[in-house]
Amino acid sequence: MIEKIDGVINAISGFLYQPYIVPLILIAAGLYFTIRTGLMQFSLFGESIRVVSEKPKDKKSISSFGALMVSTASRVGTGNIIGVSTAICLGGFGAIFWMWVTAILGGASAFVESTLAQIYKKKDVDGTSYGGPSYYMQDALKQRWLGVIFAIVLILTYVVGYNMLASFNTQDTFSGFSFYDAKTTPIIIGAILAVLFAASVLGGGKRLTKITGVLVPVMGMLYVLVSLIVVIMNIGAIPVVFKNIFVSAFDFKAIFGGFTGSCMMWGIKRGLYSNEAGMGSAPNAAATAEVSHPVKQGLVQMLSVFIDTLLICTATALMCMCANPEGLNADVAGAAYVQQSMGIALGDFGPIFIAAAMSLFAFTTLIGNYYYCEGCLKFIFKRSPSKTFMLIFRLAATALVFVGAILSAGLVWDTADMLQAFMVIINVPVILILGKTAFAALKDYKRQRANGDDPVFKASSIGLEGKTDCWE
Repeated sequence: MIEKIDGVINAISGFLYQPYIVPLILIAAGLYFTIRTGLMQFSLFGESIRVVSEKPKDKKSISSFGALMVSTASRVGTGNIIGVSTAICLGGFGAIFWMWVTAILGGASAFVESTLAQIYKKKDVDGTSYGGPSYYMQDALKQRWLGVIFAIVLILTYVVGYNMLASFNTQDTFSGFSFYDAKTTPIIIGAILAVLFAASVLGGGKRLTKITGVLVPVMGMLYVLVSLIVVIMNIGAIPVVFKNIFVSAFDFKAIFGGFTGSCMMWGIKRGLYSNEAGMGSAPNAAATAEVSHPVKQGLVQMLSVFIDTLLICTATALMCMCANPEGLNADVAGAAYVQQSMGIALGDFGPIFIAAAMSLFAFTTLIGNYYYCEGCLKFIFKRSPSKTFMLIFRLAATALVFVGAILSAGLVWDTADMLQAFMVIINVPVILILGKTAFAALKDYKRQRANGDDPVFKASSIGLEGKTDCWE
């Protein structure tokens, strides 16, 4: 039965990642937004770093940094280690180049979707804000039905697809240790993750923000530091590694001769899984931030994409390809290749460090993913669901964390790939239609900054008077 389900999901996923569907949508939209925003990934990069440190006037509100940590907790996860390993083992060195492309172009897409989420966000009774793609689909497009469908797909993607995958990847990281038993270890690790997850989500959304705010910076910096040490230890391999990346990336005969297994497809697919730009997930976190201008949070979420892919994914790729270039093959795709590489570079400490890092990445991924779902449930029901419903939902989400650890690699990866593709297909066309609103907000922001002001947004300044809840 499981094999049949996996076969159907694999077939759907394979179709969606044909070059003329998800890859084309992502690259075309990213190029369009990059051009329309004046290459903002480069021209406003410094500004994005500046605004992330701003604090909200209301201490109860979530800061730009807090929203960044929630979105980064979801972006930065097992995909930064296992996803990268899978991409280069199955697609070759060139997959890393195409991950970079999706991140650079995706930065503009992330800006647009997160700015729109800020513009159309709602105020809660306690003074905090919330929102996301479902809300701009409802309020800007006047298509609530589409917002409901998107909310359902997002919940399925994160609670079912991504959280099961994070759980599987975590237990798979321990497969190289002598104590690992294929029958019992996944069950034990799945149970531990499920208990920790339940302890966090039963405490509510505020606790999630506090936990991720502490863990994400620590785990990210430590992981990058160790990766950098490994690269420095193998500094002589750097020229060859970069040569292989670019040669493989531009082997168009190989790419278009078999696109589904090419470096371009794997780079785009795993790049999307890692940074989520254009999917419409991070805007749910972006809408919670208290800022004086929507563009500020758009810039912060653009920065989150770069942190995820250009920094952490690249750290994984260079660490592995410098330490273990000969070990690159499909048989070790996933945790095995990373563990081998770290073992070669750092001895027994390497695999232990990766297992510890993966556990932290997985934990923050699990709770960051769940954070998005509560907002979507509120949208679907037009109110906060009952305590009984939320208890059942949280327990079901906990059960899926456990189940993910004991399923097959093919099923959990295919499920996540398929569901994230559905999110792209719904969200990207919408932000293409609404993009002019984000462009107008960016123009207003630049004008105020040019005058030496700290930008303050009013809906009337871009013709939206009476059409927003928070910016009148």
